[in-house]
Amino acid sequence: MKKPLIGVLAALLLAGATAPAAAAAAPSGAQVRAASADQVDPAGPAAQAQPAVAVSFAGTVALSNCSGSLVRMPNSAAGDPALVLSNGHCLENGMPGPGEVVVGQASSRTFSLLNSTGGKLGTLRASKVVYGAMTDTDVSLYQLNTTYAAIQSRYGIAPLTIAATHPAQGASIKVVSGYWKKIYSCSVDGFAYRLKEGEWTFKDSVRYTSSCNTIGGTSGSPVVSTATGEVVAVNNTGNEDGESCTVNNPCEVDQNGKVTVRQGINYAQQTYGIPACFAAGNRLDLTRAGCTLPRP
Repeated sequence: MKKPLIGVLAALLLAGATAPAAAAAAPSGAQVRAASADQVDPAGPAAQAQPAVAVSFAGTVALSNCSGSLVRMPNSAAGDPALVLSNGHCLENGMPGPGEVVVGQASSRTFSLLNSTGGKLGTLRASKVVYGAMTDTDVSLYQLNTTYAAIQSRYGIAPLTIAATHPAQGASIKVVSGYWKKIYSCSVDGFAYRLKEGEWTFKDSVRYTSSCNTIGGTSGSPVVSTATGEVVAVNNTGNEDGESCTVNNPCEVDQNGKVTVRQGINYAQQTYGIPACFAAGNRLDLTRAGCTLPRP
């Protein structure tokens, strides 16, 4: 499930691409990608009349091996402990197995906070892993040892808000990688009923149109709506070699069990279900009404 970044760098060099110096010097890491079958979006095609929101690197972070973002829930307050969103497969202690859920695990992991142009403003530090899993979704949420207000005061950076509504098919999105300092632009092509990759299965995954050709190191990048500026998903996987349902080659499985392989297409895990699992004070409560995140 992990993809070493050294392999990505080699591929880029062979293709004649130039990676940012900071990224090239980073330690090897991993990117998981997954795929699953088509699911019709009940909301229908996204309206295109809304003006686009300027999306930048502000509020994103770079991890040692992945990307992430400083996030808030719709009801989070300025004085709440701040949260960082990334992938479950980016956890420093390794990837959770199927059915494994990490809750309240101590962590002192650091994150490089970026400004609007991708420059490093400073280092943020975690106090614990609030939640991490690769069952149904691929998500990690870290609690920091500081508040949103303190980050805003020191760095002038506000968190991104996690949307509490399902994204629409056709919606314009941007995948913002703090690791590579690169922004990918595309649209929501559709939704995979089940996305199966090796031992792991993800539900209702976002499938990108082809222009979001994300690579290793973009794992954990926020997927941002250009209509609202809110986070609607977290980037996590893609089919690299055309294999079926293997690590780094996820397949889509529909409600009838039909398997579809889309080589070169990438995916993200929706995040609209996360806010329902957080009470006041950014306190995780998996028993709250509407919370569907897997429990330990």
